[in-house]
Amino acid sequence: MTFAALLPHLAIPQFSVISIITLLLALLVVWIIISIPAYIAGKLLVGSRATFGGAMLATLIGPIIFALVLVVGAVLTLPFGGFIALFLAFLAWIWVYKETFNTGWLHGFAIAILSAIIAVILVVILGVVGVALLAL
Repeated sequence: MTFAALLPHLAIPQFSVISIITLLLALLVVWIIISIPAYIAGKLLVGSRATFGGAMLATLIGPIIFALVLVVGAVLTLPFGGFIALFLAFLAWIWVYKETFNTGWLHGFAIAILSAIIAVILVVILGVVGVALLAL
């Protein structure tokens, strides 16, 4: 049986224009929301050099660079395990913060850690507010 003969039996999802637009808008909203902790951390640590656009750029490029370095690092350090690759990927993410906010390695590291802490705090606050709203 050829590949072409199998095609009619494959379930190919159908997407409407509205569902694609809705998905893109949802991704934009999520991207804006996840940029808030990076922006707050950047403002606290580097002041006026931190912009919301810079935070959005960092949260867009950071995960891409992290994933690329993690995959390449895992392949190159295969006999040694993934810890080295994970460390290199985290350094790459810090480098993204360093370059985006025009700061040093220490401030890049601090922005990464502080933005994670701020994100956890925001999630807890939103969770409490959500639970409180459900109780009404």
